[in-house]
Amino acid sequence: MLPNKINPYLTSSVLSLILVASVHAQSLRDPTLPSQGFQRAAMVNDQQGLVLNSVVNGAHSYAVINNKIMKVGDNVQGVRIVAIGKSHVSLSDGRKLQLFQSITER
Repeated sequence: MLPNKINPYLTSSVLSLILVASVHAQSLRDPTLPSQGFQRAAMVNDQQGLVLNSVVNGAHSYAVINNKIMKVGDNVQGVRIVAIGKSHVSLSDGRKLQLFQSITER
């Protein structure tokens, strides 16, 4: 083989590799994206999903339940709030929602 001539087999091999790499690169997905079968899940707030976020006590007590401000007598998911304490809320169906204790308490 002469040094100034290009080998046709080498040229076709290199072009084939470039073509395959190009096609493969186009089929790659961003790994930070959800998988193709991913569907955004809707948040379902059923009666078991009540969360007491915070309580404000004073002349009128308020509770934040599922990120909504509520007072005694209000209904949340079909259940009436009957009492609001310092760290809990009592519901008409007998359940009691409790705040998590602070990590700084000892």
